Amino acid sequence: MNKTKNMNDFFVRDNMPNEAEWPEFLNLDQISDKKHFNSAVELLDKAVEEGHGEKIAIFSHVGNWTYAELLQKTNQIANVLENHLGLIKGNRVLLRSPNNLFAAACWLAVVKAGGIVVTTISMLRSKEIVAIASQCQASFALCDYRYKEDLELAKSQLPELSNILYFNAPEESNSLEDLMANQPISFNSHIPDAFDIAMIGYTSGTTGKPKGAVHSHHAIISVCETFSKEVIAPSSDDIFSGTAPLGFVYGLGGMLLFPLHARASVVMLEDVRTKSLIEAIDKYKITILHTAPTAYKALLAEYDRTLLGSLKKCVSAGEALPTYVSQGWMDKAEIRLIDGIGSTEILHIFISVQNYTDPMGTLGKPVPGYLGKIVDKEGNELEVGEVGFLAVKGPTGCRYLNDERQSSYVINGWNVTGDTAKIDKDGFYWYQARSDGMIISSGYNIAGPEVEQVLSEHPLVKECAVIGIPNEQRGQIVCAYIVLKDGETQSDELIKNIQDFAKKNGAPYKYPRSVKFINALPRTLSGKVQHYILKEKSSLK
Repeated sequence: MNKTKNMNDFFVRDNMPNEAEWPEFLNLDQISDKKHFNSAVELLDKAVEEGHGEKIAIFSHVGNWTYAELLQKTNQIANVLENHLGLIKGNRVLLRSPNNLFAAACWLAVVKAGGIVVTTISMLRSKEIVAIASQCQASFALCDYRYKEDLELAKSQLPELSNILYFNAPEESNSLEDLMANQPISFNSHIPDAFDIAMIGYTSGTTGKPKGAVHSHHAIISVCETFSKEVIAPSSDDIFSGTAPLGFVYGLGGMLLFPLHARASVVMLEDVRTKSLIEAIDKYKITILHTAPTAYKALLAEYDRTLLGSLKKCVSAGEALPTYVSQGWMDKAEIRLIDGIGSTEILHIFISVQNYTDPMGTLGKPVPGYLGKIVDKEGNELEVGEVGFLAVKGPTGCRYLNDERQSSYVINGWNVTGDTAKIDKDGFYWYQARSDGMIISSGYNIAGPEVEQVLSEHPLVKECAVIGIPNEQRGQIVCAYIVLKDGETQSDELIKNIQDFAKKNGAPYKYPRSVKFINALPRTLSGKVQHYILKEKSSLK
């Protein structure tokens, strides 16, 4: 298929919200005053030009690629996209793979070639692939061969998806690697307007169908220049790793954008179970880790300085971080976990812990480049200590692809994230709950995550989730779903023990008046607890 290079696909441009519905963007010139650049070129080509070509860019269990090798592979893939598939500027390319060498190179290649990359995770099934690919009208797909089955099932329902190439294929002809072999290792990269769209990130869908958030080349560099540069502050000697897939913006930043921007290295892991993660940290001497609170809790229980002593900085996001886990890392490892809150809509973390002296349990303060405030339902700013909705603005912000929910996320130019929080007199933000997760019982506002933190410290509780359920006398009561540690037995006596523990270690009025045992908590593919499923479960009883 041949298409001229000056052709454009305007689907995304034509399906973005009206500019009046966009958030106000701040500090754009401070990120970059260049009017035209390609974010992949800034991250990769420039690194080689600066002399980092022989440095290992990506470590993996099947081999390592230097910056020069990554650039060559990326250029060959970009040539396949343009010369063999006929990709033109603005075409959407679905990327389906676990974190590995080719996933990284494919992501960069799509962006270099002027396409719009739509990275998904390998655990998605055909129904979910259809929902995403049809919503963004993806024309092409690059997929790890091991995850071929569900993509092929989805293909019959996706008339726009006309070209699929597989990589890591076992001796299959017409694989991506096979086509790359005949392509040059140089590529004439597309240099777009800095604010042209480079990627679509899909939310993990904790409360319904996923939403596609579009982000520009400028936004990609913005999160590198703000959270990574100003808060993590990595050097080129650092070695990054983590557990989040590239299909989630948290993983995309920590596992690809931030390491390349810092001219550092990253260890791409497909097996992220606790034992394997510990082995990788020890083997590669990983210094910067991005993972979720659940993983930090597991690592803390297994903490051994001889195996994990290389760690210098640890970033936590995705769900509420229990204070005792953060304190435990300080006590055992002398590392202050960089707890933060971010969203797919804003591309990465926008409020975070930034200093060892930040109070335990706080979310910290807005990342340099961002502003935050707490507002009521009408968007009016609230006073210090009042609980309300978290609002933020900065160099990145929410623009949904063809989605009526844009007007509920952006209010008066501010991104209103769906989280409730409060600010103290020193300007620190304190997370309360998702806006639909606040429990109102007998006139008291009770934040579910706060109760979860208390319960998670009980010696027999493996993990838990808290919701509000209807109650005739109190309006709502606190209901805790609890997964017990292996070998523990459910009993009425244990329920009372857990309730007494909650009363003793938290405000008594917040204790769970209903305790239900469950074998496993329902979670999204990104690992977030699906509280709404627990609410549905409770309503059926």
